[in-house]
Amino acid sequence: MAGGIRHEDDLGLDEAHEINVTPFIDVMLVLLIIFMVAAPLATVDTQIDLPGSTAEPQQRPDKPLWLSVGADRALVVNDTAVAADGLKAALDQATGGNHDTRLFLRADKALSYGDLTGVLNQLRAAGYLKIALVGLETPAGTFTGTAP
Repeated sequence: MAGGIRHEDDLGLDEAHEINVTPFIDVMLVLLIIFMVAAPLATVDTQIDLPGSTAEPQQRPDKPLWLSVGADRALVVNDTAVAADGLKAALDQATGGNHDTRLFLRADKALSYGDLTGVLNQLRAAGYLKIALVGLETPAGTFTGTAP
């Protein structure tokens, strides 16, 4: 009996006193890639030069319905270009005919007041009365319009 009493520590299993961060880094890199791919998809692609607003931002739904009006009076529902006479049909298709759906109206600041009023009249005639005007957030007391 040349051996002796062996303990569990003597089996060659050394305890690792270090934290293995490799799996954590792998998970973080996967999440980073997912967010990098998903972030551009969450924005509206229509380029609109929005005017500023000092109003308190309101919470918006998960899938808002965007109506964009460009400086050239081009209408875009979400990401689909729409002719002026097809606006009602496009909105009915996007909302499933639910006229209580809130529309988020994004109008270019170069658009004339008369043209914007024309679009609002079209929306009212189509039965869509819940309209939220979208603008850029600016500090209170900042004038963002143009002086005459």
